[in-house]
Parts: sequence; structure tokens; C-alpha cells
Amino acid sequence: MNNFIILDDHDSVAVALQDIPEGTVLKTRDHGDVTTIEDITRGHKIALEDIKKGADVIKYGYPIGHATQDIKRGEHVHIHNIATNLSGELSYHYDPIKVPAKGKKDDRKFMGYKRPNGKVGIRNDLYIIPVVGSVSELLDPLVTEFKALHPDDGNFDNVVPLKHTYGIETPQDNYERARKILVDAAMQPNAGAVLICGLGCTDDDELKKMKELLEEANGPIDTKRVKFLSSADSDDEIADGLAMLEELNEAVKDDHRTPQPLSELKIGLKCGGSDGLSGVTANPLLGRLSDFVAAQGGTTVLSEVPEMFGAETILMSRAKDQATFDKIVHLINNFKEYFERFHQPIYENPSPGNKAGGISTLEDKSLGCTQKSGTSSVNDVLMYGDKIKTRGLNLLQAPGNDLVSSSAEASADCQMVLFTTGRGTPFATYVPTVKVSSNSYIANLKPRWIDFDAGQLMNESMDSLADKFIQFIIDVASGKKTNNEKYNVHGIAIFKTGLTK
Repeated sequence: MNNFIILDDHDSVAVALQDIPEGTVLKTRDHGDVTTIEDITRGHKIALEDIKKGADVIKYGYPIGHATQDIKRGEHVHIHNIATNLSGELSYHYDPIKVPAKGKKDDRKFMGYKRPNGKVGIRNDLYIIPVVGSVSELLDPLVTEFKALHPDDGNFDNVVPLKHTYGIETPQDNYERARKILVDAAMQPNAGAVLICGLGCTDDDELKKMKELLEEANGPIDTKRVKFLSSADSDDEIADGLAMLEELNEAVKDDHRTPQPLSELKIGLKCGGSDGLSGVTANPLLGRLSDFVAAQGGTTVLSEVPEMFGAETILMSRAKDQATFDKIVHLINNFKEYFERFHQPIYENPSPGNKAGGISTLEDKSLGCTQKSGTSSVNDVLMYGDKIKTRGLNLLQAPGNDLVSSSAEASADCQMVLFTTGRGTPFATYVPTVKVSSNSYIANLKPRWIDFDAGQLMNESMDSLADKFIQFIIDVASGKKTNNEKYNVHGIAIFKTGLTK
């Protein structure tokens, strides 16, 4: 295995694939022999040439910042000698590039649940959704009682409580946004049945409003599969809730998987706890998967808008048309305006963990993050809380926060979320969350977190590993449980702005 990689012929830095001691000779094609003049940690960058103060540092074929001092050939390149080039808002113009032709059609199928509205789920889950946060704690005893009667989750694949903290005391814009996400969750194609719990004693009449919103969005409610529990109207909400869960369990007993085309896949693309290898291994692997799904007529969704800053022009150049380009510009500028409205620096990124893993600037991080999108055209842009309308690659308005962004992808109807990580995380959203490690170290250290090890790319070709990964994703879509499902790790987080009363 080589101990370093140069990602583009134009790069002025290499990336260490393993810890490299001082004095190691790196044999390169275009830069000759480069001797490291200090120890280099896995995932960190090495100068391939002398870089003058003020000159751009090139990685992925693009500037990732500028040198803040003279950097010697073989020196460690990181936050002590490089800074971002980004500042303020930018002006953009549509300069489309030729997007590679779509790949070959694949005849494989996955085994999914066809819903009456035409959507396809990859799970037949029971969702228990509190309309207000004050009844969230009711969910734990309900789940405990149900699982005591049905240790294997009854006729469901998973029992998923969607606990949150929002209520009618929440400022109106936040509460309305939260309610929209909860309505989205109730209509998620992975939901075989839903119990919606409310307090039932408020002037807002939150359960009635929830019913109205569901009917507006999805037509008449199937009362066999969607139940409403009002705590205020029940003498024993646990007993009444459990009775409703039993009715829902009975309603799905005849549901079964049937062969579905890969065009029905809708997959979220996310990363968190990234390191210097995320943009080398795990994120490009997701990019391959994204291009494959798009070629089959399926859909992938890329979110985390702040982690597009510095690489947004690459996405803009792949917009399918002027209208989509304009949507991307609005997506980027709207999020920058949001930062400014709350007096936050736009480009204060990456995180301390990212830096420890070898990521130096926001451009460095964003160019690695956007590798998840592959090379396909950007076909649509979704606002927060929107459902997918267009096949192919979509961009989604959501923050860099892992929990909020992943939940937004699930609420957009992604049946699963692929989550790359270099430093690891136990987090999962409420749909199957596939953790893909950028390195084998974290995969071996955290086998209960990591589902697929992209660090295998150190010893295996991208073509070979991508074939295995695609089959793995088809298996997950067909029922293979992810680690978060095995260990009952599920969650939802909702985007919030402003104050809390």
C-alpha cells in the first residue's frame, strides 16, 4: 500500500494515507522524490513543492486556501501555515460544464414495500410521533410496553419513537417548521403505521391541526394505519396508546416485500466527524453510488449547505439548466444571509475534530464533502421540509448539524441516509443510517457504529469496492439491518432559529 496520495495532477500537496515519519522519501511522478521534514499524521497534508507566502495551496485540483508563511517542500501543511481564501458573499454566473454520460442500466431489484400512494419504503416501521414535546416522555413507556408484548417488534421492522422538544410555546415560525417536519415524517414511505400523540388541552388544538395538514398533503387519512392519541382525553393514555399500537400492529400483518426497480431508491448523502481521508475514500465512494443511482433513474439528496461554501461553483456548473442554477445561488446566498442575520462568521469552519483529522480550511472540507455528489447533473433544489419531486441528484437546504441535516433528508422521503465519518459517531436519524468509515482504524475500533469500511480503498480499487458497496446498499434496501437498527438507535432533530421562550 502506498503511504500517500496525490488527488489531482495540479495539486501542490499530497495526503498521508498512514502516519509518515520525518525523513521518509515519497517517490512522485511529477515532483520527484519528496522527503518529509517532520512527522506527518494520517489524513494530513504534505507540501510537494516550495509554496511562497500568499500563494494558493492546491488540493483536489482547486485552491483550498493560501499559505500564511513560506512552506518548504516536504513540510506539514495545516492550520499553522494555511488560511481560507473565502470572505463575504460572492457573485455567480451560469457556466455549465459537460456532465458525464449516465452509466449503464442495472436489472437488479430490491425488495421493498409498495405503498398505496405509489411510493416505496425499504422498511415497514412503526413511528410514534409526539405533536408537542411535552408528551415526548410518554413514548418511552409506550415502546417498553409494546416491546414487552412483542420482543421482535411485532409485525414491524422497527419501532421508532420520534422524540423532540417543540411545543406551542415555541416561536411560531419554529413551531410551524417543526410541525411540517413531523407531517413529513408521518408520510415517510418507510412508515407502515403511525401513532400521533398530542397533549389535547391547548388552545392551538394541535392534533386537529396535524390531521388537517396530513389531509392537505396526502389526502384522506387511512385510519387503520394512522391513529391519534389525546392525553387529555384519556384516563390512562398508556393503556389507550398500547391498544392503538395493537390495532396498528394488526393492520400491517399482511404487508410484504415485493421486487422493486432501483429507480425507486431515494438516498440521503451526509458526512460528520470528517477527517483528511473523508474526501479521499468514503465521500468519493458515495459519489460513485450517487452516480449509479442517478443512472438507474433513482434519487440522491445532498444537504449541509455551509459545507458547500468554497465548492459551490462546482455544483452550480453541474446545474441542469439556468433555473436550477438560480435555485442553487439562492440556496447558498440565503444560508450566508442567515449566518449574517445572527452575527455569525460565515466561514468559521472546520470543527476542532475536523482539524485534528487533517482538514485545514472550509474549502478543504467542502471540496471533500461535495465528493459525495459524484459527477451527475444537479436536477433540483429543495427547501427545508420539502419532499422530493425530481429524480436524480437534489440539493437540500439544511445546516451542517448532523442530526438536523440527516433528519431533513429523511423527511424529504429518503428511505436511508448514507453517513460518512472519519472519526466516528453513534448518531442515526429515524430511517436506516449507514455509517461509512473513511479509514479502517475507526471501522475496527467502533464495529457497532460502522456499517461499511471505505478504508478498504487503501488496498482495493474503486471499481471493485464500489461494486461491493452498491450490492450492500441494495441489501440494506431489501431488509438487511444497519447497526443503528440492531441497537435501536433512532432520532429526529428539527431546525430552529432565534430565541426560545
